[in-house]
Amino acid sequence: MPMRTLFEWILRYNHLAIVFGLIGVTLLAWTYLAMAAADMSSMASISNALTMERSKPWTSLDFLMMGTMWAVMMVAMMLPSAAPMVLLYATVIRKQGAKGHGFAPTSIFTSGYLAAWGVFSLAATVMQWGLDQTTLLSPSMVISSPVLGGLLLMTAGLYQATPLKQACLAHCRSPITFLSMSWRPGRCGAFFMGLHHGAYCVGCCWFLMCLLFLGGVMNLLWVAAIAFYVLLEKVVPHGPILARITGALLAISGIGIIVLHYVS
Repeated sequence: MPMRTLFEWILRYNHLAIVFGLIGVTLLAWTYLAMAAADMSSMASISNALTMERSKPWTSLDFLMMGTMWAVMMVAMMLPSAAPMVLLYATVIRKQGAKGHGFAPTSIFTSGYLAAWGVFSLAATVMQWGLDQTTLLSPSMVISSPVLGGLLLMTAGLYQATPLKQACLAHCRSPITFLSMSWRPGRCGAFFMGLHHGAYCVGCCWFLMCLLFLGGVMNLLWVAAIAFYVLLEKVVPHGPILARITGALLAISGIGIIVLHYVS
C-alpha cells in the first residue's frame, strides 16, 4: 500500500488505527517480558552478582535495565485497562474536528498516561534496589522475608478500603466524568490530561503493583493475574465492592503469614 494511501486510510479509520496501535504496543511489551523471562540467565546474573557482593552497589547499567523492565511491564499491564479512556478521548477529539482526526492528540494523551506509570517505574526500581541491597530480595526478585511479605499483603489490603483508593478507582471507572471535568485543549492539554488520568490510575493500583515483589517480578503468570484483576476493578459493575473484598482477603492473608511465621 503506498504511503499516501496508508496515511489517508489512517485518517479515515483513525479509531481502528488507534485500536490496532494499542494492541500492537501491548503485544510488543508482553513479547519483551516473555523474552526477558525466557532469558532469566541475564536478569538473574545481575541479581546473583548483587547477592554475592553486597558491598558492590548497582551500576548505572543495572539500574537502567531494571528501570526499563519495570516501565515495559507497566505498559503491558496497564494499557489494556486504559483503552476505554483512550478510545473515548479519541472520539471526543474527532467530533471536535481536531487536526489529524484525533490520531496525533490521542497518541500524546496516551504518552501522558504512560509517563505517570514511568514515574512509578522509577520508584519501583528504587524500591527493588533498596530491597536487594538489604538482602530482602532473592535472586529471583521475590521478597525473602515472610514478615515483610505479610506486612506488604496486609498494607495493600488495608489500602483497598481507603478513601484515596476509592476516589482514584471512581475516576478510573468514569471516563466521561473525567473528560468533562478535566478537559484541556491542544496537544499540551492532551499530554497533561493523560498525565492526570495516569496519576489517578497509579493512585488506584500502585499497592497492587508492589505485590509483584511477592510472586516474582518476572513471573509472567503473576504479572498477568494482577493485570487482569486491575482490569476487573475498572470494568465490572461492582468494582469498588470487589476492591474492598479483595482488600479484606489480602489483609487476612498477610496476618496469617506473619502469625504462621512466628508460631512455626
